Amino acid sequence: MELRDLDLNLLVLFNQLLVERRVSKVADNLGLTQPAVSNALARLRKLLGDELFLRTPTGMQPTPFAEQLAEPVTYALGMIHSALNQRSAFEPASSTRSFTIGMTDIGEIYFLPTLMERLRQQAPGVSLSTVRNTAVNLKDEMEAGKVDLAIGLLPQLKAGFFQRRLFKQRYVCLMRQGHRLDKKKISLAEFSAAEHLVVVSPGTGHGKVDELLERSGIHRHVRLTVPHYVAIGHILQTTDLVATVPERLAQRMTEPFRLASHTHPAKLPEVAINVFWHAKFHRAPDNHWLRTLVFDTFVDEGGG
Repeated sequence: MELRDLDLNLLVLFNQLLVERRVSKVADNLGLTQPAVSNALARLRKLLGDELFLRTPTGMQPTPFAEQLAEPVTYALGMIHSALNQRSAFEPASSTRSFTIGMTDIGEIYFLPTLMERLRQQAPGVSLSTVRNTAVNLKDEMEAGKVDLAIGLLPQLKAGFFQRRLFKQRYVCLMRQGHRLDKKKISLAEFSAAEHLVVVSPGTGHGKVDELLERSGIHRHVRLTVPHYVAIGHILQTTDLVATVPERLAQRMTEPFRLASHTHPAKLPEVAINVFWHAKFHRAPDNHWLRTLVFDTFVDEGGG
């Protein structure tokens, strides 16, 4: 089919249905009646020769063809939106803009001290807030412009998003200085025999490491389980517990908490930490400035 045969508003409606999965919600978002949305969907079905969305008890589910269209349509609409909403160049030195970044508690510990210093130097009027990647519907919040960037291991952000790698990192063993495992090489037997602190962080990607250790048949004597990484420095410095943590987190915690980190005895995969942003804001000067600041500050040499 030719583009001249297609009403762009039908693609906007298609994109809304991908996000909301309910005709009533799409009607509210677009200021239309439900019959108008249903009629528009019928037109699009006829034009494309596919049902596109099927009614189910859990909402309108996309067909395989609709899922195939999802990424290019979302990307194209985002680029059109950006082109039509170009603004003058962002001036960080005089701006009082407030940005929101999605990240985990690991991200806050690793990124924020350095990032806030860079903001102080380049954009003293700019403020920053963070949200947990797992505490909000990140995809919808970023599409709506409520979250500007997200940083982490986020496989759920695909269609309609750009991403760039900051770095890869491995996992290490973290413990107090003077611990009996505070030595250059730790055997699997010594690792298994130790008492462990485990962080349960569903939805962050780091939980897969615990699953991999279990599937590999590596037994751990877990004495303490916590839901986040914020307290582990305080806990490890006064106990004989050992934690498996990302290397860059360990780098931030060894000196202030008098901890030691060592190569992990298990064969664990490296993980890639990426920056994500929505295609709708790809050309927005303020978003471009912020992510460039993050890239310049944290991208490994050759890692971007």
